[in-house]
Amino acid sequence: MEQVSRRFWVTGRVQGVHFRASTERKARELGVTGWVRNLTDGRVEVLATAPDTALTELEAWLHLGSDRAEVISVEVQHEELQAFDGFSVVATV
Repeated sequence: MEQVSRRFWVTGRVQGVHFRASTERKARELGVTGWVRNLTDGRVEVLATAPDTALTELEAWLHLGSDRAEVISVEVQHEELQAFDGFSVVATV
């Protein structure tokens, strides 16, 4: 299947609620590579590469988030294809 990359910005109560760790688990479950990080403005950013169907599933999950998260919105941007070795939590920017 053809790989594509997308960047997601998740707004709401998404920091301090295990959102990044839960995103990492879900991404690995779906076979998605890339990373997730907190932003200084309170959002979470995700850059992900996988077949379109897996990214659509990840996006649907991002709208729900971890158990304690309260997601308000998910903004999506299509990116040029980027290759990653696995999925990880990276430092806050």
